[in-house]
Amino acid sequence: MGVVNAAVGVVESRFRAMGSDIHLIVVGGDGSVNLVDTARDRIDQLERRWSRFRPDSEVSLLNAAAGRSVVVSDDTRLLVERAVDAWRLTGGGFDPTLLDALRAAGYDRTFDDLHDDLHDDLMLRGLDVSRPGCTDIMFDGESITFPVGMGFDPGGIGKGLAADLVATQLIDAGAAGVCVNMGGDLRVRGQSPTGTGWTLAIDHPRCARPIALVGLWDGAVATSSVLRRVWTVGGRSRHHLIDPSTGQPSTSDLALASVVAGEAWMAEVLAKTVLLRGSARAFDLLDESTAAITVDHDGRITASAGFAAFLGGVPLPATIGRDQQ
Repeated sequence: MGVVNAAVGVVESRFRAMGSDIHLIVVGGDGSVNLVDTARDRIDQLERRWSRFRPDSEVSLLNAAAGRSVVVSDDTRLLVERAVDAWRLTGGGFDPTLLDALRAAGYDRTFDDLHDDLHDDLMLRGLDVSRPGCTDIMFDGESITFPVGMGFDPGGIGKGLAADLVATQLIDAGAAGVCVNMGGDLRVRGQSPTGTGWTLAIDHPRCARPIALVGLWDGAVATSSVLRRVWTVGGRSRHHLIDPSTGQPSTSDLALASVVAGEAWMAEVLAKTVLLRGSARAFDLLDESTAAITVDHDGRITASAGFAAFLGGVPLPATIGRDQQ
């Protein structure tokens, strides 16, 4: 159910989907409660098409039919196209074909169903990193063919793209402003409940207060961290960020990266890539339309040159201080 604030024409809804906490805010627009219901239905539709944990999803069917063409919806074609674009943009630093590595790390079920002390020895094996990535994915009209042996995981890019699609749908349907938060991948468009732009908090899992507040009218923020979605396998700590160069959970010196970009799918891709690249090369792939902030394992905060433009003149702290934890 949505929470309605009639005084300012705002409807909010919180629920679980895509293995994440979802928060929708719709400002203005006739029938805004109906708009939230429409958005929830759309997210449910995308999850049914994209979830690797649903055997009947289009992504699961593509993986199961590797080597053969599968007719897919426009949504799934767009998802795979964006994933290939991201792989090329990052020179393979973002790789959506690491499904086997995720399973080997123990992430073989929804995170809600994961538990510590998994003991299957298969989960401790590495990945054969000689696989071709996205090179041989074939598009033919309404059909997509994955190469034999490839496993596709939409992961974060799916949540980011879902945020973009839902935000656009709500604005096109008459909303004056929207915020779609897909488990930390946020897309905003139009006016906020205050009638101005949106103020988005960048959180650190070990801090009680945000480490930064970002101001946007139309754009996205995504955060990637090795401090969330953590479990143990055979007594060893594991997380979901796989380094494509090793097929193993990342050992980057960065613990968290957040990116501001025009669209949430791009912010998600770059946040993951920035973290995996480590502090020495963290911001190499950013252009004038994107900005980033990182936190290393010692709590040091570093921002790209363009990040200050989103802070409204408020300086960033150099480190995560005790007063924030």
